[in-house]
Amino acid sequence: MGLVLGLWAAGEMPYGDALYRPDDTGLAVRVEGPGAYHPDAGRPIPFRLGGPVDVARIIEEEGTAEADPCFESPLPDGSGWLSGGGSGMGNVGYLARLDADRSLRWVAVMWSSNPFIEVRFDGLTAMCVNDWRNLLPLDLTRPALI
Repeated sequence: MGLVLGLWAAGEMPYGDALYRPDDTGLAVRVEGPGAYHPDAGRPIPFRLGGPVDVARIIEEEGTAEADPCFESPLPDGSGWLSGGGSGMGNVGYLARLDADRSLRWVAVMWSSNPFIEVRFDGLTAMCVNDWRNLLPLDLTRPALI
């Protein structure tokens, strides 16, 4: 079992901004959103993927965090699940795509997104809502998110 799968099985995840896969590969993630009282709160915020990251180095340097789930919702096409929640001191959020048997496809950890508390679907676009009521749209047909 790899690093990412071992952590996920133990209810943990790497503690760095990235999208992590069970094969211990990852991509940089960047999500920024305004606070709850900002005039832009409640609007869609961008989810940006960057280049490859060194997963083992992130775990070694940044450590790990407990994954505290707030929701697990079935995907509309029946292909799996989307889980979301948070960790840390209230500023860390995560989203995870699971297969139909709930095995991990990927987990995206975001340092300053705040915990994700719910999701709504429009087809295979997931509208993820954090505890600031910000909306993070994810196109689950995007190759990196399949």
